Amino acid sequence: MERVTERLIQFDLARTTVRELNQYLHQQLPAESTPGGIPQLAILNPNGQHNIAVGVTVPAKIDIQGNAGYFIGGMNKLADLVVHGHVGWSVAENIMSGSLRVKGSASECAAASGHGGLVVIEGDASSRCGISMKGCDIVVGGDVGHMSAFMAQAGSLVICGDAGPNLGDSLYEAVIYVRGTIHSLGTDAQEEPLQASDIEHLTAILKRAEFDYSPQEFKRVASAKTLYHWHVDAGAKY
Repeated sequence: MERVTERLIQFDLARTTVRELNQYLHQQLPAESTPGGIPQLAILNPNGQHNIAVGVTVPAKIDIQGNAGYFIGGMNKLADLVVHGHVGWSVAENIMSGSLRVKGSASECAAASGHGGLVVIEGDASSRCGISMKGCDIVVGGDVGHMSAFMAQAGSLVICGDAGPNLGDSLYEAVIYVRGTIHSLGTDAQEEPLQASDIEHLTAILKRAEFDYSPQEFKRVASAKTLYHWHVDAGAKY
């Protein structure tokens, strides 16, 4: 660790380990935090390493300066993270609050089981983006892969590009907005008219995500709710 200024702390992962970084974030950083003060951390040379900045529980601004691997920023609470590159599987997995922005693209299962907060992927996201999301908001600047928002329970997935096959399969109460084309919808997902509340929500979330699109350009996809109850006559279809 190198403290460049009183407010900026640098970790060079070419010289220190991810374990040491996370131990600092879990133990020392909360002890050093002061009311009204938001520490800033720069993480250098991530070089595709996994589990960087997992489980942060205090307000902080964390910049990861390069491409990173799996499970980046998982279980985040209160911190604002930016990855200046691409990420692997399950970025922002189980995010609780705060935000995580990926300047590049993301691999599978981005923001899986996210409970809250905002996840922004400026490029594309691969398959199962938003799988089992439970209340977070996800905005993808490009396209998403197949089975995105699979079993999504709450929150919003905003797709500014195209959506791959089986979008929203087995949706619960989450809502998906798609600006581009939809390859196909999954089981129990259906397209619905945009409502005034959708326009209001999209206006706010696109502004937070820093995308300059008109809400009226998006299509709304939500659950038809036919899977909520067991139908004995349709048992063979489940």
